[in-house]
Amino acid sequence: MPSSGKRVFYADRVFHVDENVYEPAEDSFFFAENLSIKSDAVVLDVGTGCGILGILAAARALRVIAIDFNPFAVRCAKENAVLNRVTEKCSVVQGDLFMPVNPVRQFDTVLFNAPYLPTEDHEGDSWVEQAWSGGVSGRNVIDRFITEVPRYLNAGGQVFLLQSTLSGVEETLRRFRGSGLNANVAAQRDLPFFESLVLVVAGH
Repeated sequence: MPSSGKRVFYADRVFHVDENVYEPAEDSFFFAENLSIKSDAVVLDVGTGCGILGILAAARALRVIAIDFNPFAVRCAKENAVLNRVTEKCSVVQGDLFMPVNPVRQFDTVLFNAPYLPTEDHEGDSWVEQAWSGGVSGRNVIDRFITEVPRYLNAGGQVFLLQSTLSGVEETLRRFRGSGLNANVAAQRDLPFFESLVLVVAGH
């Protein structure tokens, strides 16, 4: 169990969240509510955080690999995989985006709750801030992800990307098309202050 932090409950599961790890919030739960995983799917969960999406996916999927660049998140997700009894199907590794996996088409489903909020760039951001900070445009990580993800996606596979309307949904759709994937908005939830959460689904 993490030495400090909180417990977060979703459906019939509990997740321990270290103080240095992004705490699942409305975006995480919105993503989870719209998560569709086939029983024979091999899933990649990018930016897993405490592991909530990867662990929920592992309840149905054949196998899940969860990645995070934050070492505290990796440890937290591993502990939550044990807590939720999915360790036989869910592996957690540390790395930036796709760095820990081979660039071959091996995943049926790729999940990414991206750092999507426009922010001023800072040196020395905390681990938690880096989980939601997308740079001045909000697209620093999103654009890298869209460029790289086709190399890892099986034919017929799907990408689920969560972002905010503050970081340019039309630009996301355009960039997916430029990467050879068809994309559309699968779900949207309005938030206060002229912002909505958007789940984009892309595939061949």
